[in-house]
Amino acid sequence: MTNPAHDTRNTAAARAVPEDITRVVIEFLTAALHRPVGPDDDYFALGLANSLFALELVTFVERTFRFTVEVEDLDVASFRTAGNITRLVLRKTGEAAPADLGDDRV
Repeated sequence: MTNPAHDTRNTAAARAVPEDITRVVIEFLTAALHRPVGPDDDYFALGLANSLFALELVTFVERTFRFTVEVEDLDVASFRTAGNITRLVLRKTGEAAPADLGDDRV
């Protein structure tokens, strides 16, 4: 079992502000989808993403923000928009999401 006092896996994400997390996610999405994506754009509903891309997105989130996406987190709503991904990262890294980030789950 990892000693929380020595666990640095979430350090970068825990110190990041929501806007920084969203920016990193949008940069990834824009590059991967080959078109600009906004924080509230539902790239699945727009037909830009499929189940194979969803796996790539989960891997990106895990590696970038250094946490494991658990089975209970594998709800497409958590990955539907950059804003939803930001909320997931904040929740998984122990940071509270600011009220202005709301919950866009569909």
